Amino acid sequence: MNILEVKDLCKTYIVNKRQNNVLKNVNFTVDEGEMVAIMGPSGSGKSTLLYAVSGMDGITAGEVLFGGKNMAKMGEKELADLRLDEMGFIFQQMYMLKNLTVLDNIILPAVQSKKHTESRKEILLRGQDFMRKLGIIDIADNDINEVSGGQLQRACICRSMINNPKMIFADEPTGALNRTSSDEVMEELTKLNHEGTTIMLVTHDVKVAAKCTRVMYIVDGNIKGEYSLGKYENASQMRERERALNNWLLELGW
Repeated sequence: MNILEVKDLCKTYIVNKRQNNVLKNVNFTVDEGEMVAIMGPSGSGKSTLLYAVSGMDGITAGEVLFGGKNMAKMGEKELADLRLDEMGFIFQQMYMLKNLTVLDNIILPAVQSKKHTESRKEILLRGQDFMRKLGIIDIADNDINEVSGGQLQRACICRSMINNPKMIFADEPTGALNRTSSDEVMEELTKLNHEGTTIMLVTHDVKVAAKCTRVMYIVDGNIKGEYSLGKYENASQMRERERALNNWLLELGW
């Protein structure tokens, strides 16, 4: 069943009175439980596409249906509530409030959400459960400048999950991390995916994309091709998945 359906999506910016068509009649669907990577050269429209289909940026034309709801027809308040309650977000730059502890940053979306009837104590316990699951419970009371980049990104994963979203959108979630931290973060994301969370992520890293079920390759605002890898099960598959994906990307001019 589709959780995301994109129809004839266009995104145009006006720069110095000139029209810049960043996305041009993009069409695709994402099924529940998929983990989809968006790849492409710099300036191809990867992040613009992610922001447009997640409602973080407006679209110029077309339709984006999330759970059957047309986001293009929503008002700002309705759209903000949808993003807060039904979507999770992870970014390369780990946006967190410096005056809050790591745990308080994680639970903030749940405190702000109106869909929860839990007490603050119940929300705190849920946040701690996520941190325990991702192996970072020992930094719960730390300030964000007292932890490593890998720990902080795992905290961002916890925050993205705190409202039990239908789908997570991630923009270069491993881009600022070293290889070890990147592998750890991707391990957590693939676990979430195996548990049923739908994920769409932008990446330039073949090792990251090889853990996804499907890869979409975008060039000059158009999806040039798609490659299905199937579910990632364990590390023994990685070499073959990377090789197959690399060959496909090279054929497309990667």
